[in-house]
Amino acid sequence: MARTDKMKLGTFVYTFGFHPASWLHPASAVNGANDFRHLRDVAKRSEAAKFDFMFMADSPAAAVGDPDALSRNPTKMNRFEPLSLLSALSVTTEKLGLVATVSTSYYEPFNVARIFSSIDHLSGGRVCWNVVTSDHDETGYNFNREGLDPHALRYERGNEFVDVVFGLWDSFEEGALLLDRESGVYYDKTKHHTLNHKGKHFQVRGPLNIARTPQGRPVIAQAGGSEAGMDMAARTSEIVFSLASSIERNRAFYENVKSRMPAYGRDPNDLKIMPGVVINVGETEAAAKAKVNYLIDKLHPDVGRLMLSEFLEADLRGVPLNEPFPMDRLPAAPKGSRALFEELVAFVKNGHTVGELIRHYAEKHTGNGITGTPSQIADFMEEWFETRAADGFILMFPTLPSSLDDFVKLVLPELRRRGLFREEYEGSTLRENLGLSMPANRFAAAKSRVQE
Repeated sequence: MARTDKMKLGTFVYTFGFHPASWLHPASAVNGANDFRHLRDVAKRSEAAKFDFMFMADSPAAAVGDPDALSRNPTKMNRFEPLSLLSALSVTTEKLGLVATVSTSYYEPFNVARIFSSIDHLSGGRVCWNVVTSDHDETGYNFNREGLDPHALRYERGNEFVDVVFGLWDSFEEGALLLDRESGVYYDKTKHHTLNHKGKHFQVRGPLNIARTPQGRPVIAQAGGSEAGMDMAARTSEIVFSLASSIERNRAFYENVKSRMPAYGRDPNDLKIMPGVVINVGETEAAAKAKVNYLIDKLHPDVGRLMLSEFLEADLRGVPLNEPFPMDRLPAAPKGSRALFEELVAFVKNGHTVGELIRHYAEKHTGNGITGTPSQIADFMEEWFETRAADGFILMFPTLPSSLDDFVKLVLPELRRRGLFREEYEGSTLRENLGLSMPANRFAAAKSRVQE
């Protein structure tokens, strides 16, 4: 059946761009990591293009590893705290959704519920929480832990964390604020509820001391290809950031996650599967490839080894570039993203050298990228969308803002000509623009059931 909805698009933001050598590009804002004007400019350009949201990736820790490589790769070493940044962006944009990554492993539910509610009000209903459990050892050392908690424990805590936050967001029912000056009653006490949660990991009384937000509650995003991750997504998420490298694998992932939703009483249309895709576009194939090669040539080998060490959890310092990847250094299972780990392992099992893997990763990163002309990229996106391998894409531009500008100038008109992407925003909230339903308030729903 042909689709009648429109493709969803988001800008993935590392400060200078997704490519680790992006800060070396002459069109990048080399001071952008600490200059709000740069990220405000990226947001404004994304909003002018009518993108659904801007996705702020984050990790609450500096990277660890080879000091020489880290000194050449600033992405994790100098960045804004994402919730502070979203607060600023919320009052300098009007329609663009704003997504921030916050870990359930290192925050408390009440803090997350209150902060995201505040930003949702500040923005008029455009905020989204990207729920992660964290996947790098270095984060734990900043939060009273010796490295990373086990995967199962992180997801167990994460599921309870999200449940508590949802409960706190239901503290005020819709219409609870009476604002009645004549009677002197500010809110309806029968529509304000205390959570009184007591679970394995959290004890939270509540209620939240901020009114229900314009979206009912902020939108929820998540990434994760493990069984626990897919189940958590089906139960709670509204945007899923997938990392499968082929249309067949992503179509299977799409069906897998959405087929789990009815068991949780959810409509599959209330979840948007959005693969992260690296876009390199030029007016000709040669022009697009030249952009790729320019950045790859700028990438220092030490930085390439560091990237692979981080994602594959293998120490590659000193490994010659012209030798096959040392498979004996791979762990049996990943601590982080299973989907990403499997993609990279499949590549190295084909016998590629470390240098070849660096070039491959530098071009595609997640294993999911396309380099080509506007029509070629539009063909790629249309096929994934129409065959339900994706509901849209999180665009991982190699450089910012230049790669974003290239996409808007070259690809977006073609997508619109094909009727795949909007001309104007459909609503004022992120939930409206994504075509998501308003969430029911649990306390209001319980009263309705009693009355029936």
